[in-house]
Amino acid sequence: MFKQICFFRKRPDMTMEEFMDYYENQHSQLSKRSGRAPSIPNAQRYVRRYLKPEMNPVTGEVLDPGYDCIMEIWWNSREDFENSQRIISDPDRLPSVKEDENNLFASHSNPVCSVEEYDSPMGPNGEATRVELKHGD
Repeated sequence: MFKQICFFRKRPDMTMEEFMDYYENQHSQLSKRSGRAPSIPNAQRYVRRYLKPEMNPVTGEVLDPGYDCIMEIWWNSREDFENSQRIISDPDRLPSVKEDENNLFASHSNPVCSVEEYDSPMGPNGEATRVELKHGD
């Protein structure tokens, strides 16, 4: 699996509830609403994780992480990821993506990273754990 993460900051004039509502009901559905092919073809999973700062148990501080949302997408290969990046940045498609992002994000300059993950064994007897992705019910 190949995983991408992006870090987003909401527009300063939006509440977190407005940001989440727009992302979930508008932006994440942009290609579908526009009648286009998916902008993330062959993606296996597309997740938005909305951040709520909590108290650091060591210092007692509640610190702003600098972002309001971490978006994650999984593909079967780097090739699938690179293909989706070409589709998103297509000059015929890019203006509508940017226009919609203006309704949501503080900026278009958002960090995009690939991820290399390592899991620690967390089973009750120290055995490895496993996450399985399934399509449908």
